[in-house]
Amino acid sequence: MLAAAVPSFWTGLLFQQYFATGAGWFPVSGYGPPGAGFFERMRYLVLPSTVLGIVNSALILRFTRASMLDVLSDDFVRTARAKGMGERRVVLRHALKNALIPIVTIIGLTFALLISGAVVTERVFNLPGIGSLVVGAVLRRDYPTIQGTLIVVAGLYVLINFLVDMIYLIIAPRVKY
Repeated sequence: MLAAAVPSFWTGLLFQQYFATGAGWFPVSGYGPPGAGFFERMRYLVLPSTVLGIVNSALILRFTRASMLDVLSDDFVRTARAKGMGERRVVLRHALKNALIPIVTIIGLTFALLISGAVVTERVFNLPGIGSLVVGAVLRRDYPTIQGTLIVVAGLYVLINFLVDMIYLIIAPRVKY
């Protein structure tokens, strides 16, 4: 609940203060010098990706818990337990399989949100990205850039939702389109 309640910019600032400035383990911001190699650039992305991961994983975990609690009270789970199946098999094979549809939906929406909604994290860590591009275009009143970026983001949302729907067919064959 704490990870979901704390805004990403605040988490980012805390991470910068304690892990970058205080401990010196990671760089504070940016992508690194122009001649930096792949692993050096990945080192610059550890803090921003951790911040985004913590905030979004809290949402996914909360939905997973709610979905599992809902499914674990269903009749087929009680029947599986009454037949003598082990708790691990009941939870992983029966309950989780039936609870996956809302979980996959939230993961898909969270992934789509990561593509377009990381504006604050990009600003805190001084990273150029889609969010920073849009903010800069709005401040310059660059309408073609705003429109193009929003069309690309909308297209990605549609593509991700389509992929989530296709994953439904794999998870739950009873879903028909």
